[in-house]
Amino acid sequence: MSEAAMTLDQLAKGQKAFVKKLRTTGALRRRLMDMGFTSGEEIEMVRTSPFGDPIEYRLRGYALTLRKSESEMIEVELPS
Repeated sequence: MSEAAMTLDQLAKGQKAFVKKLRTTGALRRRLMDMGFTSGEEIEMVRTSPFGDPIEYRLRGYALTLRKSESEMIEVELPS
């Protein structure tokens, strides 16, 4: 993986990245981990709603949506 780290909300439509780190604690961190956000997992940005929130992603073969504020808490790394 490359050194180009960014947050999940910065991905463009169709862009893939790897989960690097969760920047949150408590219930939100637990919920994200239950959904499959663990270090090294590949994630793809599928689309945004017309106003940009929420954002749909594909992770571990299933689609899920996150609010932009939640996506900002997930650090990702672009593939090399």
